[in-house]
Amino acid sequence: MSKLHLVMGGRVKDPQTLEFEDLGSIDIVGVFPDFASAENAWRGAAQRTVDDAEMRYVIVHLHRLLEPDLPQTQ
Repeated sequence: MSKLHLVMGGRVKDPQTLEFEDLGSIDIVGVFPDFASAENAWRGAAQRTVDDAEMRYVIVHLHRLLEPDLPQTQ
């Protein structure tokens, strides 16, 4: 199975948490086949909103959700 990674982000209630204000307005950047390409997309999205402390982008390791017993590598 591919090691799928989701890059997404949005406005958070508190910049130190991942509690998004409005789940309907989450920005789905995309799904990527490896961590390196996901990280590149994450950097681009995060850089566009660098001046807005309430915007947060994350990389979600979808492969870990789909197969939690796999070894924990990126």
